[in-house]
Amino acid sequence: MPNGKNKLMLTIPVSEPNTDGSDRQNGAQANLEALQQKLQELDIDDRQRERLEEFLTQKQKIGELVEEDFEKLGELGAGNGGVVTKVLHHPSGLIMARKLIHLEIKPLVRNQIIRELKVLHECNSPYIVGYYGAFYSDGEISICMEYMDGGSLDLILRKAGRIPEPILGIINIAVLKGLCYLREKHQIIHRDVKPSNILVNSRGEIKLCDFGVSGQLIDSMANSFVGTRSYMAPERLQGTHYSVQSDIWSLGLSLVEMSIGRYPVPPPEARDLATIFGENASDEHLETAVTGKAQKGNRNNCMAPTKGVAEAPRTMAIFELLDYIVNEPPPTLPKGRFSDEFVDFVDRCLKKNPSDRADLQSLMNHMFVKKYENSDISIGQWVCKVVGIKPR
Repeated sequence: MPNGKNKLMLTIPVSEPNTDGSDRQNGAQANLEALQQKLQELDIDDRQRERLEEFLTQKQKIGELVEEDFEKLGELGAGNGGVVTKVLHHPSGLIMARKLIHLEIKPLVRNQIIRELKVLHECNSPYIVGYYGAFYSDGEISICMEYMDGGSLDLILRKAGRIPEPILGIINIAVLKGLCYLREKHQIIHRDVKPSNILVNSRGEIKLCDFGVSGQLIDSMANSFVGTRSYMAPERLQGTHYSVQSDIWSLGLSLVEMSIGRYPVPPPEARDLATIFGENASDEHLETAVTGKAQKGNRNNCMAPTKGVAEAPRTMAIFELLDYIVNEPPPTLPKGRFSDEFVDFVDRCLKKNPSDRADLQSLMNHMFVKKYENSDISIGQWVCKVVGIKPR
């Protein structure tokens, strides 16, 4: 919808107002009630439903999104061709995360991107980052989203060194539920599952962001996807047909990375593993790292703090890295360091042939998921401790 010469905006569609604004108010109320009805159809608990309704109620109060209403509070990160900042939206008083994407594109393409982003308004799930709207101003597309105060898991990983298996067990369930929601309710493949696109907050919520709802935006940003390609499944790198199974590969790769504290291609050397898991680099320990025969008392200490940080992986040119993913054996979790359920789950995700790879439904029924689905571990407390923020 045009707004001046260089601005486009997108909010929840409502009726055009009459002179006293009652049509707009009635339309907004009707939309809110329709969304609340959809929430009743989701398999979520009362607390999740309450938080979603709170978010939707706040969202209804937001009017037109324009550049001058935002105050930058800080920078949250960068990637996928855009910079994400923490902003205050003055008219509503809401803190938001604003992603700015600079694209040298024609106005028709820009308008198409804005229209395609409209589907984000309909993505209302406890496992998907909330969306306030998008607009164009001064050469940049702004996407305004829910602010997650714990940040992304790649930033968490840098501070934590490694993420313990029980924490990853709970994160994994949220990611799977988010992927199931996108597929079942919106027929969307995420296309970009990786630690930087999994966000957490002090409430213990875990949500996906940056999924590919806009084909035009994906095409326009194709040249900036170098970092993202390292998480792509082999079939995508080879340019063949791909499906939601490609997201499963990316999830498995991300779990390995977060569990050992470094990107797993090429695989870490035995000495790296000894450093990661806080062992003396004796022959006996190196044998354990190579053969997977765990020493007594070491295997299940999954919540123990990180003992060391491995050296960075050998530097590989991007094409060398992608060739490795396509032609070499897939990454695995080091044997003897994690539970059998976790190792098996990752192995089922990281099959080179997508037809051999587990599907979403079978993963939701996997023992690694069952093991943690009723866990009383507080993700919120863990996030607050790692990041150094106060719980909400």
